Amino acid sequence: MWELIERNKRKSLIVLILMFVLMTAFSGAIGYGIEPNYGFYWGALFGILIWAVQSLVAYFLGDDIVLHFNMAVVVTPESSPQLYNIVEEMKIAAGLAVMPEIYIVQSSGLNAFATGIRPNKTAICVTSGLVENLNRDELQGVIAHEMSHILNRDVLFMTFAGVMLGTITMLSNALLKGTVFANSNRRSSRKKGVGVGGHPAVILILLLLAIFAPILARIFYFTISKKREYLADATAARLTRYPIGLASALDKIAKKSSVSFVSKITAPMFIVNPHFTGSDEDSFFSASTHPPIYKRIAILTQLQHGGTVSLGNYQKLYEKEVEHSQLLSNAVLKADTGEKIRQQSVEKTAPEQAKAVEDIILANTGFKILTCECGLKIKLPPSSMQTEVRCPRCKRGLSAAGGTLGTASEGGETELVFKRMSLTAWESFPCQCGNFTFQLSPLFRGTYVICKRCGAKVKIEYP
Repeated sequence: MWELIERNKRKSLIVLILMFVLMTAFSGAIGYGIEPNYGFYWGALFGILIWAVQSLVAYFLGDDIVLHFNMAVVVTPESSPQLYNIVEEMKIAAGLAVMPEIYIVQSSGLNAFATGIRPNKTAICVTSGLVENLNRDELQGVIAHEMSHILNRDVLFMTFAGVMLGTITMLSNALLKGTVFANSNRRSSRKKGVGVGGHPAVILILLLLAIFAPILARIFYFTISKKREYLADATAARLTRYPIGLASALDKIAKKSSVSFVSKITAPMFIVNPHFTGSDEDSFFSASTHPPIYKRIAILTQLQHGGTVSLGNYQKLYEKEVEHSQLLSNAVLKADTGEKIRQQSVEKTAPEQAKAVEDIILANTGFKILTCECGLKIKLPPSSMQTEVRCPRCKRGLSAAGGTLGTASEGGETELVFKRMSLTAWESFPCQCGNFTFQLSPLFRGTYVICKRCGAKVKIEYP
């Protein structure tokens, strides 16, 4: 896979260089239209500075900005153990050194995306609708697809390509609105004559550049993006050894992929473009950054029935269904011997934690979830100062502070211990530092939890 990653990086670099040259030439042409003498150099410099600032912001804050605008909430192993375990499984299978952070967004749409420029700071985000409607094999297929984008360094390319595309589009919009022409006319009138910058031929060239530069940049962006989705599918099938899981997930996602609050900038990052509802995805000039879902499903389904998962088999099916081109290099194909298709997971229904997705989101945003003996759940907001709550159904009194920590000695060492009273209800308890509250979901079966604030390790005992 290392050869594949290096090949992906080289292709990314070529595309980024082409987009950078296009952007510099475009901004230089705008400068030339304003001032014929030195305008080209000043314009090119201005375009480079804009790109540099945006790139720095993208590098240091890009993933945080994307997650913030999508209103994502972090997921912990205590609140959603199965989702966390699936991500951890695929992280190990992919051989990543650092575990990606896991986020969830409240949306009935079925979708997911990965983000992060630096290898040591990445994230995978899923919608609540995805967790609610997919079984374990399907959810694993989606997570493996997004993990593949991280492994293949696609998230790095997508972020920087988006920065360049955004810069070119911004410059184009400014030019088409007439700002440059207005400045050019004012400069020409001051000189009491029409200079080269106001010449009709120059204006025509600028107008053509303003129209075609963003289109050309999008062609670079869209063409490479579609191939990256196929590569991520191939890698995901190899990681899970169960291609039909991803194929089934894509079939469900295709029917309900829309996420209303997603911007056009972040939409291409999703496994299925949440804004695209057209049917001409085969078109070279298609508005979608993703390949046709039916072709992706067809390849994965046939791969499942082949009995063996290998990149070579995926390449053959890709040539059959899409085009006779080299998606994967010969070195990559020769190095991969393939593995047998694994059996379907025992769990065939939607993930069990889907029944409490809303609780997962609330617990990770600071809400305290109290479960009464009568079965009623009471959810207290982070701002609540109540120390005791009375159940409106059975009138029992419930402590808002949650359980308490104890200590135990073993081998001469003392450790913190929390004893769970129930495996069917949410339970919470404050850390000894007083700055963090643990929230354990009914599905959590871990041996230890660690405080995010002070690093204290707490042993969990079960009834």
